[in-house]
Amino acid sequence: MSASAEPERPGTLPPIQALQTRSGRLSYLLSGEGKPTFLLFSGAGVGLQGWEPLYPDIERLGTVFAWNRLGMQGSDEPGPKQSGAVVVGSLRELLRHAGVAPPYVLVAHSLGGLHANLFARLYPDEVAAVVLLEATHPDDHELLRKQEPELVKALGKMLTQPRAFFEANVHTELASVEDTVREIEAAGDFPPVPLRIVTGGLTPRSAQVSPAAVGAKRAHQQELARLSPQGEQVIAQQSGHFPQLSEPQLVLQVLEDVVAELSLRA
Repeated sequence: MSASAEPERPGTLPPIQALQTRSGRLSYLLSGEGKPTFLLFSGAGVGLQGWEPLYPDIERLGTVFAWNRLGMQGSDEPGPKQSGAVVVGSLRELLRHAGVAPPYVLVAHSLGGLHANLFARLYPDEVAAVVLLEATHPDDHELLRKQEPELVKALGKMLTQPRAFFEANVHTELASVEDTVREIEAAGDFPPVPLRIVTGGLTPRSAQVSPAAVGAKRAHQQELARLSPQGEQVIAQQSGHFPQLSEPQLVLQVLEDVVAELSLRA
């Protein structure tokens, strides 16, 4: 930054770009520099703006790549099948077109956790570490499908965007979530890389979530931490389902700790 340049204000995203792939036109962000490269996997129906509170600080840790999956504003409409394999395939094509090379630190929120889980198993040699934020466990998929109407309604309130900007993404990805789970089960083992599971410490207030479902989710979060012998769980005490929005400094600290761990091993 030059002496006369204005410092970026917190929550300022870099310019949005777009590329045409065989899967369709995809919008994305690419900023920062150096290794590692962070790949940000959004949850269903959550676009690039869902990562705003991490910027610009996250750019100081390395190269940062985030994208809008098909069905999100700026990207083309999705096809009828949007399983994890389709999502990961379109991401890898986009990364090639954009010239973004591994090693990658996968940072995934909610349903994006299934996609990152599959990516890590399919391409372990490209993955340096994984950070999962309130990530979906494969055994959460039945509850997730049942909650689709509630999820769309909640996203409409939280994102203050018309449903047309995200509803197609939510529907097609949740419709394929069982396929994604089967793809994860058929893929190789999860790699023994540094793994952090960031779990919201606040109990959901939604009437749609039973105490049994809350307990199952907490157990599943602990199971995710055991995917790698280097796995650890971090509780975001002031957060619900969106720790990157409610406690961005905690998430940034987790990412910084992972980068420091990787540097020690280099």
